[in-house]
Amino acid sequence: MPAILWTGKLSWPMTLMVNANNVLAWLTGNTRNTAAMKDRVRQGYNGAFSEHVTRYDELGMPFQTRAAIAQLEEMDLQGKNILDVGCGTGVMSLLALQKGAAKVVCSDISNYMLERARDKADRQGYGVDRIDFRQLDAESLPFEDASFDTVMTGMTLGLLPDQDKAIREMVRVLRPGGFLSAGAHGPEHYWEACDASFKSINKRYVLGYRLEFWPLKEEEVRQILVNAGLVDIRTRRLTWRNVFKSGGEAYDFFAAISSNFWYAQFPPDKREEENRKTRDYFERKGVVEITDDVIFAYGQKP
Repeated sequence: MPAILWTGKLSWPMTLMVNANNVLAWLTGNTRNTAAMKDRVRQGYNGAFSEHVTRYDELGMPFQTRAAIAQLEEMDLQGKNILDVGCGTGVMSLLALQKGAAKVVCSDISNYMLERARDKADRQGYGVDRIDFRQLDAESLPFEDASFDTVMTGMTLGLLPDQDKAIREMVRVLRPGGFLSAGAHGPEHYWEACDASFKSINKRYVLGYRLEFWPLKEEEVRQILVNAGLVDIRTRRLTWRNVFKSGGEAYDFFAAISSNFWYAQFPPDKREEENRKTRDYFERKGVVEITDDVIFAYGQKP
């Protein structure tokens, strides 16, 4: 069951608004419609709601790479057969190969993201003997039990409606003695951009809508791994502040990385107008700082 109340950082008026809306979403059954939530994530990262996602790598690569390097630096990947769940455009998968992984299955719910990942792997000279690409649902993995030495998911946990179910699936396909690493958005992740976006959008279109993006606390991430039966669990939290030249530049980054899921609720002929309105709001209010707040959790399968 997806969470109901938003526990991430926002200004207090937006916290009240978002949580009132989340309660309404739960009462009307929208929160329990996890299939629709996953489909909005898939469509969002396929570029259905905003053209910004086509600039995902152009605008987000330094930030994605920084998080991936931080997540992998404590992992022994040499000679390992790895599953990367929610691989996006392949940043962490390709870094794992550079760190000596034997083979990586790069998987995502979005075929657009996978196409970008495949293009990058081709350019770097990795063939099918080193990397495979699979479009799949993290909550229902199409692999036999104990198929992988290592399973990793980078900054994906907060986008999964049923996080416990997804992690249990990842543990199922992990061999005994293997390691799992999960990345999550912390409580302050992108809070400035979320707050500004919530303030600027037309609220009537998102009435009763539960956000797909969901920040987590460090103890919540740890508990998800405990619930899945992992041992020797450790977590680390890193934060850094990104400063952009203008509010418009900050919005372009945020829109590309987030894929603007909430625009699924808007009439198609209103989405471009609402994008412009929110970008103008970022400019007008001087929203030039966006916080990265990331949590990495590691555990071993007994």
